[in-house]
Amino acid sequence: MTDHEIIIIILAAIILMIQSLWLFLNARKNGHNYWFWGILGLIQAPMPTIFYLIFARRIFQSKSR
Repeated sequence: MTDHEIIIIILAAIILMIQSLWLFLNARKNGHNYWFWGILGLIQAPMPTIFYLIFARRIFQSKSR
């Protein structure tokens, strides 16, 4: 492997770890299934975060209350 490939792999691992940690902590704070979101965040980026924000947090839902 070249140096550039190693740097890309390290950056991807850091991004996945940060995403997973944020999903885990935020889901735990908001009473969602935090283990599910934390593990899902380790698989790929950024789709788990987008799904979490749309479906679990419902940020795009109107606040009519």
